[in-house]
Amino acid sequence: MINNKKVSFYPFEMSNIHKLLCFLILISGVSSSLYSQHDTIQIKSTITKMFDGMTSFDSTMVKQTLADGCHLKSIITTKSGDINVIDEPVSAFLNVIGTKKPGLKFDERILSYRILIDGAMAVAWTPYLFYLNDVFSHCGVNVFTLVKRSDGWKILGITDTRRKSGCTE
Repeated sequence: MINNKKVSFYPFEMSNIHKLLCFLILISGVSSSLYSQHDTIQIKSTITKMFDGMTSFDSTMVKQTLADGCHLKSIITTKSGDINVIDEPVSAFLNVIGTKKPGLKFDERILSYRILIDGAMAVAWTPYLFYLNDVFSHCGVNVFTLVKRSDGWKILGITDTRRKSGCTE
C-alpha cells in the first residue's frame, strides 16, 4: 500500500470467476502436455518392444506391436543411383524374426526419436545404425506411422532408408 491506496499490477480487479478461468486454462495446458508426454513414452515403448522382439527372435512379441494391415517399405539407392522402393510382406518379416539361425544376431541402434502426435495418429522419425553379428551393416532412418487403439499404440507402417556411407558410428 502506498498512501493507504491499494497498488495493483492489473488494470482491473480480478473477480473470482476470472481467477478460476485463469486457473483452468493453466491446468488444461499442463494436463495436455502431460497427456502428450505419456503418449510419447508409450510410442517409444511400442517401438522398443518391436526391436526387443527382433533382437530376441521373438516374432510373437514383434507381432503384438503391429496393427492389422501394417506395411513395411524400404527406400534404397542402387549403385547406378536409381531409387527403389521395396515392399516387404509382414508375414515374411515375421518369418525371418521367428527363425533364429545359430550365430545370427540383429542389433538395430536407435540414435534419437522425433515424435509428432495428432490425436490417435503419430509419426516417429528414428535415425539408426544396424549391426549384423556385431559388424556394422548399414544406417538410415525409420519412419514409423502409429495408430492409437484401445490396447495402446500400434505400428501401422514402417518405411526406412538404408545406406552404407554417411553414417555416424
